Amino acid sequence: MNKTTDFLKYFLPFSIVLFVAQYFAMQALSDKFVFLYPAWSIYLFNIVATFLVYLFLIFVNKNFANYTGFAFLGASFFRMMAAILFLIPLIKAHVKNPIVDISTFFIPYFLFLLFETYFTIRLINKG
Repeated sequence: MNKTTDFLKYFLPFSIVLFVAQYFAMQALSDKFVFLYPAWSIYLFNIVATFLVYLFLIFVNKNFANYTGFAFLGASFFRMMAAILFLIPLIKAHVKNPIVDISTFFIPYFLFLLFETYFTIRLINKG
């Protein structure tokens, strides 16, 4: 559990800081834009997806260390498919300005992916 606690030690503050920043940014912009997704749903998706992928990568690294990179690529693909499923209501809705909603989702998505990539590289290098 040392790898998990080490991950959570950085992941929780990272998630909280990003959530608070986006929440207040969305509140400040709420008079100009109507957001389809609230900040909490975006962060719930990203936090759960990132944590589950990292747990999967720890399992793969422990049992099949040579395949951790491939597992990361596969898990990232499935995470992207889950993101598309999450965004289906936005795709089907005829929103006046979809770029704003897409940005509020994909900016944190890629920040979480960057965070996950950093810890995956650490996991692979520690072997």
